[in-house]
Amino acid sequence: MSLKRASVAVVGVAESDLGQVAPDTTPLDLMAQGTFRALEDCGLKLSDIDGVYCAATQVRMGPMALAEYLGIKPKVFDGTQIGGSSFMSHVAHAQTAIEHGLCEAALIAYGSTQRSVSRAAASPREFNPYESPYRPFMPSSAYAMAASRHMHQYGTTREQLAEVAVAARKWALLNPKAWEKEPLTIEQVLNARMVSYPLTVRDCCLVLDGGGAMILTSAARAKSLKKKPVYVLGTGEALSHASISSMADLTVTAAAESGPRAFGMAGLKPPDVDMVSLYDAFTITPILFLEDLGFCRKGEGGRFVANGAIAPGGKLPVNTSGGGLSYCHPGMYGLLVMIEAVRQVRGECDKRQVTDCEVALAHGNGGVLSSQCTVIFGGPSTV
Repeated sequence: MSLKRASVAVVGVAESDLGQVAPDTTPLDLMAQGTFRALEDCGLKLSDIDGVYCAATQVRMGPMALAEYLGIKPKVFDGTQIGGSSFMSHVAHAQTAIEHGLCEAALIAYGSTQRSVSRAAASPREFNPYESPYRPFMPSSAYAMAASRHMHQYGTTREQLAEVAVAARKWALLNPKAWEKEPLTIEQVLNARMVSYPLTVRDCCLVLDGGGAMILTSAARAKSLKKKPVYVLGTGEALSHASISSMADLTVTAAAESGPRAFGMAGLKPPDVDMVSLYDAFTITPILFLEDLGFCRKGEGGRFVANGAIAPGGKLPVNTSGGGLSYCHPGMYGLLVMIEAVRQVRGECDKRQVTDCEVALAHGNGGVLSSQCTVIFGGPSTV
């Protein structure tokens, strides 16, 4: 069933507490916290929610657990778990449900306490008979392989990788909610502790607690609510592998499939996008995604991000919140990727606001470059 451009809109978004949360806080506490803040954001009541979508590593049966915690009985529910891109997938699934009258108001939620309980405890890794015997430091080693291959094949430099981290930090310094509060230089990224060559600790995302929520409803209903609607113009989903050793080409992700699907549905092209919110678990991922989504040619991503091109004042605003590298990365980051894109279209980002932002692309990544999902959001002028 093909989805209809702008048939649904995001009407409420909110983060939970971020960083290191209060002792004994659970992932469900954070999901609920984000939910009530998102309800306040849009003016709906909890009783209006009749669709529940969530994924988490610490909550095995997310939709059931969250519905029970909130005390609601949704008509529709979905616990699709494909890593950090799950929430973009949930947007497409919620849109289908709303279009076909299965629900009227869909909640997408996430929560993680990975900093409080340790990343290993929050996201235990499965034994992989083809990879685990070699004792890789996962997921860092998987992304390091992609970075190394890109460097070898296209001449991408460590300095260009570092540009991604420096740009994220510059954006984070404009975001009061960002975890990192100090400036960062290319030299500091290069000279930081090596994690998995060529990635230093500053090439790797934060390990924090956090979560949030997003509420969607029909485009018609959205016009009567509290905030300016942000329409879902296009979505795209794609899977390519589970294990990094099964990735056909370490320099090409399934974003090359999800992106064109989303642009096709939206009737737009990369030059039409005003800001880009990308899943930056490591500095190599924005480079790969900018290429695969069509913002530059394959192999040119390193040169594309150089000289502050994606930092404040650059040619393309990327990860204006500070991203997973400097704002917050609570294990599965995709929901926060979309929250920033929605706020940019609403014009709510204060010092980091992109001027005249009417179209924002949010892209999620799951596993080890395994799942790729793209959502394109637009303001009223795009409908």
